[in-house]
Amino acid sequence: MSTLDRQNPTKVNQLLASWPKGTVATSSWLQQRGVSRQLASQYCRYQWLSPLGRGAFIRTGDSVSWMGALHALQREPDCTIHAAGKTALLLLGYAHFIAIGDRAPVWLLGQPGERLPAWFTRHTWPGRIRYFTTELFDAPTRMEGLTSHDTEGFSIRISSPERAILECLYFAPQKQSVEEARLLMEGLTTLRPKVVQSLLTACASVKVKRLFLALAEACGHRWLNQLDLSTVALGRGKRVVVPGGHLHPKYLITVPVEVLPPKEEDQDRP
Repeated sequence: MSTLDRQNPTKVNQLLASWPKGTVATSSWLQQRGVSRQLASQYCRYQWLSPLGRGAFIRTGDSVSWMGALHALQREPDCTIHAAGKTALLLLGYAHFIAIGDRAPVWLLGQPGERLPAWFTRHTWPGRIRYFTTELFDAPTRMEGLTSHDTEGFSIRISSPERAILECLYFAPQKQSVEEARLLMEGLTTLRPKVVQSLLTACASVKVKRLFLALAEACGHRWLNQLDLSTVALGRGKRVVVPGGHLHPKYLITVPVEVLPPKEEDQDRP
């Protein structure tokens, strides 16, 4: 580093002022602020920065979680990777019974072909990162239903509760049990009908849409009555969701018996 740079720390101060604590800075983000790779290496030698991996840095002495890393990813153009499914529901306070702490899996979703950088995958984060790519929503609506979540001085994009439950159901029953999905659905008493309507219309998975509606009916949610299902393509024919399950008479998917509507004779009982 030149004598001038040592005597004039203005650039470093400006960098740190624009860099939220608890987040990762990528080389591209640093270059946008006039910090070349060579200058970043010099800042590391003077212990203002510490390398996290190739092309990624943290403030020296800073503690960074997966959320601070996700914040860095989402600053990149066209990034669709977001906190999804049960992770989003947990952050939003809708999943109190889900395991929390360092052992809780962190669900991240992106579009097919979108990869996590090596500096992200090779670092050991608190929480087990589970990254998947899906085409649950078509390209024009791939960002629909995402919301901003503030955390300790910065924000990340996560799924709204309306989108998060659909993402959970996408993985049923292999990675998400239908029984747990019903418990999640039971807590979603305040979903916004307009958002649900828009997401169901845009959703590309017949299985997800049918299972969502079956669970919502089983939970007796009032917002379900405000949906116009004539705009929702539910496909034709029977679908096996739970092998060996019971066929839902309305949505023609196999589900656990707890998801079935009550029989008429049961409804007549006091």
